[in-house]
Amino acid sequence: MVLSSIFTGVCRQMTDKRVCVVTATRAEYGLLYWLLRSLADEPGVDLRIIATGSHLAQAYGLTYREIESDGFVIDRKVDMLLGGDSAADVTKSLGRATIGFADALAELQPDLILLTGDRYEMLAVAQAALIVRIPVAHIGGGDVTEGAFDDAIRHSITKMSHLHFVMHEAAVRRVRQLGEDPVRIFNVGNPGLDHFRHLHLIERDALARELGFTFRRRNLLVTYHPETLDEETTGSRMAVLLKALDRLGDDVGIIFTLPNADTGNSAIRRLIEDYVERHDNARAYASLGQLRYLSTMKQVDAVVGNSSSGILEAPSLRKPTVNIGDRQRGRPQATSIINCGYSVEAIDSAIRRAFELDCSQAANPYGDGHSAERIVAILKRFDNPRDLLRKRFADL
Repeated sequence: MVLSSIFTGVCRQMTDKRVCVVTATRAEYGLLYWLLRSLADEPGVDLRIIATGSHLAQAYGLTYREIESDGFVIDRKVDMLLGGDSAADVTKSLGRATIGFADALAELQPDLILLTGDRYEMLAVAQAALIVRIPVAHIGGGDVTEGAFDDAIRHSITKMSHLHFVMHEAAVRRVRQLGEDPVRIFNVGNPGLDHFRHLHLIERDALARELGFTFRRRNLLVTYHPETLDEETTGSRMAVLLKALDRLGDDVGIIFTLPNADTGNSAIRRLIEDYVERHDNARAYASLGQLRYLSTMKQVDAVVGNSSSGILEAPSLRKPTVNIGDRQRGRPQATSIINCGYSVEAIDSAIRRAFELDCSQAANPYGDGHSAERIVAILKRFDNPRDLLRKRFADL
């Protein structure tokens, strides 16, 4: 028995720590990119990647190919999305994902799972990991987004996680309020901001050629996702936004990125595709990839919609954001954010304000672009992540 214990300890020292990162969407992969690079280059870490969700769907651009073209190996694909986007379809996809992750984790046997955010795909990962006793490191806990059920999912993942990499000080307090041990909560900032230290963004002429798009005097980057707690239909909300864009005239160029795989996304996609077909000044893309997306953000005059990128990343490029509705309500905001409600007049007015807004002094509250190195340094402190599995509720 003693010899067996000694042998087990020696083997553990000789074996790399197996860290499994899960990604389900193009945006999420963009946030994780430099962290993946850092983990892949880190001695003593055996990086494993699972791709799931919209990465594997034709309708969303088969973006797992971008992961592979960046030189990463996808160790397991978990196909989970059903054909429809109703609430029932998404619920069934969640169940299918949980089954798929049970198999994937049994095969890969990671020492630690690292996931980000608040999407239902990540809820499936956390559920599976909880039952099979694999510790979870969670990025982005403690945020508040009042307009989507992602809010409840995010807090649920926090309670199933063992290390908490949050993006700002308010999130530290909220995760602490959820009963998590303060010594396991780390304010690392937003990993997506690491791009701005590493990437050389594409200049306008080259970007126009890559996109097949003619930039106008004024230009907008528009991304609108379903508000999953909204009583109004997704299609009617999108129709209002399109009417507001119509008011701007043909001399404003519009670049749409299509919505994610949330409930009701197909109505948005159909309306955008119809709009683009009827307007020469508009183009739509299932996925731009991170470099082209951020390069586009730099070249436009404003970001419009309800995507988190308008809150998290756009301020670092000193670009104004017109944030529509409640999907992002509750997040800390830079001075470059203009919030507006759901009416043609409100959206039109907010966009015109954005065209005139001086964002040169905007400060991003989500960090300084050094998140990946902080996360890797913290992970290195834990020789045996399974020691993290036992948690106690830490009362305030």
